[in-house]
Amino acid sequence: MRFFYAVISPSNLRFLSRCRLFNASSPKPQESAATHVLRRNVLSMNVAVNREAFRQALANTLERRLFYIPSFKIYRGVAGLYDYGPPGCAVKANVLAFWRQHFVLEENMLEVDCPCVTPEVVLKASGHVDKFTDLMVKDEKTGTCYRADHLVKDFCNEKLQNDNTMTADKAAELRHVLAVLDDLSAEELGARIKEYGITAPETKSPLSYPYPFNLMFQTSIGPSGLIPGYMRPETAQGIFVNFKDLYYYNGSKLPFAAAQIGQAFRNEGYLLSRNAHIKSDNDFLKVQISPRQGLLRVREFTLAEIEHFVDPEDKSHPKYSEVADLEFLMFPREEQTSGQSARTIQLGEAVSTGIVNNETLAYFIGRVYLFLTRLGIDKDRLRFRQHLANEMAHYAADCWDAEIECSYGWIECVGIADRSAYDLRAHSEKSGVDLVAHEKFSEPREVEKLVIATVKKELGLAFRGNQKTVVEALEAMDEKEALEMKATLESKGEAEFYVCTLGKNVTIKKNMVTISKEKKKEHQRVFTPSVIEPSFVKCVRFPPLVAPIKCSVFPLIQDKKYDAVAKLISKSLTVAGISHKIDISGATIGKRYARTDELGIPFAITVDSTSSVTIRERDSKDQIRVNVEEVVSVVKDVTDGQSSWADAKGRFPAHSSVSADA
Repeated sequence: MRFFYAVISPSNLRFLSRCRLFNASSPKPQESAATHVLRRNVLSMNVAVNREAFRQALANTLERRLFYIPSFKIYRGVAGLYDYGPPGCAVKANVLAFWRQHFVLEENMLEVDCPCVTPEVVLKASGHVDKFTDLMVKDEKTGTCYRADHLVKDFCNEKLQNDNTMTADKAAELRHVLAVLDDLSAEELGARIKEYGITAPETKSPLSYPYPFNLMFQTSIGPSGLIPGYMRPETAQGIFVNFKDLYYYNGSKLPFAAAQIGQAFRNEGYLLSRNAHIKSDNDFLKVQISPRQGLLRVREFTLAEIEHFVDPEDKSHPKYSEVADLEFLMFPREEQTSGQSARTIQLGEAVSTGIVNNETLAYFIGRVYLFLTRLGIDKDRLRFRQHLANEMAHYAADCWDAEIECSYGWIECVGIADRSAYDLRAHSEKSGVDLVAHEKFSEPREVEKLVIATVKKELGLAFRGNQKTVVEALEAMDEKEALEMKATLESKGEAEFYVCTLGKNVTIKKNMVTISKEKKKEHQRVFTPSVIEPSFVKCVRFPPLVAPIKCSVFPLIQDKKYDAVAKLISKSLTVAGISHKIDISGATIGKRYARTDELGIPFAITVDSTSSVTIRERDSKDQIRVNVEEVVSVVKDVTDGQSSWADAKGRFPAHSSVSADA
């Protein structure tokens, strides 16, 4: 599961709600079509301006309150690198603690911690060295780099939002481009850029042809520099290469899940685009960082990933019934391709009708939904979108993204994929170590086994130094490919065979290999497990469970007896392990409330007597009166998730004060 930390406050979601009060989708009575189009465009422009202003204000507040700041700020910073301040560290720690509780502890997962530096051979096997790339274009005058797909995406979105002269066919074309954007090749992206006349954003200069840019940071291991390596772009590969030992540790039983939390690194190319201008200066980079991207895209980040290993012939889940009745917004690929919207679907129905491929995948979709909503994500702003066929890797059985609607639009925050057995097979082939599981039979079973017998003498004469490579490729054939070769050899006497490690076809003759099926008795089944991967990406808001500071404490007025009570409550909160902030300054109560609200603190304890205090809830501004002896236990229960604010309001009398929030 993958986390990129982005701070999204509750006010962000309320802002979006206000934006949707403007209904520009249909003309008002007696309104001409031209007037309707004008009104729609004006409202669209206002919403865009308001969102940008909101993001700027939020970024300024978060930086001023030290949730995060640009790294190396005194040297003008480097795009995509940020430092977390005390509140940001607290939020991150709270989210990870809840993630461990919700997934690792409740699912009895095996947690590992692997190095950040990874040898090249590992990432070569996984495909990252060859395929972990973005397509980039360059400003032909300045050399500034841009992500090609981002430029096309920006062009399409701007046209759809602002061009009121566009035909319906053209709008449909642009929406289709947006839907398949992730799957466009370099040639197709280049053609779109040329067709749409897209130029460099700053200079309006022509752009180069799209070219691949590998997102990994390269390094070398050891002083000799002879062992190439990379800073890991994800934590999953550390789990895959340890599968054999983890399987043994789990008693050689499936299913089981492994989890890892750690740093990952991606040299995101689009950070060198419209949001940053770079010049060399004494080995540092001068970068102008736009607050528009915030923490959504960074070069170093904390990842929390899960790999769930399951028998490919049995993808049921023992706890599936616990989530089958959940209902939430789902966006199947059929609805996407037909231009429909996401709709509420019961998870059990999605499995029974084949929308979701299997029970284990559905179980993790349900668990992710519960995790995100308990973190405070509004369920009406949360949807699960199925990958289109052209988005999925060829080996994947089914993939879904959890997407959250915020001021940036719908943002992917979790990827949940059934990756089949691709990863373990890739590492098995490259390392020569069998990463397999075993199912023992109670009684021996008679089965037909494929037997591929290579004639090494004949292969040696034909291929000489490549004999071993060809032999390994022949012996690695699956049953379908082998039987097709057998039929071709019997009918034609020779067959063309592609050897991927050589990168070319070779001719195999009938005297070089014998392919047959033999009946054998087996005492166990040996297979490569499939992998279900929930992969977290971006999200966070500030409900009590993950708030960096749980509550604040301050006396209503400057008074020694009130100060003493405040300090006593502060000491008790510390003993109970509740993070808090005490403020006995002379500022007005309204200013102190404003300070705590900016830090996302959910509760404020105000001391206005020596026997009882008030507890104020940040979002509703509601207050209750609680005895001094009970206040710590009330705050602990609500912030730990053992009870809700509504429960607390039901147990204690309400307090109303006009001056408290003045």
